[in-house]
Amino acid sequence: MRRVKLSVAPLAVALLAGLLAGCSTTEEDKTAGWSPNRIYSEAKDEANSGSYDKAVPLFEKLEGRAAGTPLAQQAQLDKAYAQYKGGSQAQAIATLDRFIKLHPASPALDYALYLKGLVNFNDDLGLFSFISRQDLSERDQKAAKDSFESFRELTTRFPDSKYTPDARQRMTYIVNSLAQYEVHVARYYFNRGAYVAAINRAQLAIADYRDVPAIEEALYILMRSYDALGMQDLRDDTQRVIATNYPKSEYLTRGFKANTDPWWKVW
Repeated sequence: MRRVKLSVAPLAVALLAGLLAGCSTTEEDKTAGWSPNRIYSEAKDEANSGSYDKAVPLFEKLEGRAAGTPLAQQAQLDKAYAQYKGGSQAQAIATLDRFIKLHPASPALDYALYLKGLVNFNDDLGLFSFISRQDLSERDQKAAKDSFESFRELTTRFPDSKYTPDARQRMTYIVNSLAQYEVHVARYYFNRGAYVAAINRAQLAIADYRDVPAIEEALYILMRSYDALGMQDLRDDTQRVIATNYPKSEYLTRGFKANTDPWWKVW
């Protein structure tokens, strides 16, 4: 049998060509000769034009180039905002948590807490939520609770911050939302005939929240559930509470309200 000798030269040449081609496609760092101020200016321009995906890596470069300076801290906050506006909420929260941990005495700490609250608040549900009429109380409540904690820390530690008045308004919104969430669940159980479960969720809303619009409906669900279970004394007691606290209550005259514009919409 005749042996065929394979030459390694062509293979080596091909590999070398591949390596050279790979090197030739390596992207050049256009910021290599830029000053920190220029990087910051370019990053801000990208962010202001809505190009958040381009702004974030520029802010990251600035964090490294200007490490230990106020400009690096500002870049970190601006990066978090760009991540938030670009739809990367988890990354924005991670950036803000890092900032809060590394710079506990920063004069911008109030803004960091406020921005963290905004990221979790996420009130903008978009076009499809408008069509479906979904509100904050119908969604997962963990983000709302995290948002409340950030705003609470801000208003407690920095009562005179320029961000505090808006944070307080949003805290009120969140409390209303959390109460309404319990009422949504209570109404869900009531409509399906699970009256004991409806009573439990309505009582939870009444016990945990005070002076919020959702309590009126919680009491009404409680009254109707007692009635469905034949618990007439509790039904009558609850009806008296509604009549005393909500003398013009439409629930007692018309029952559950039809879908209208959300009561919670502030902005």
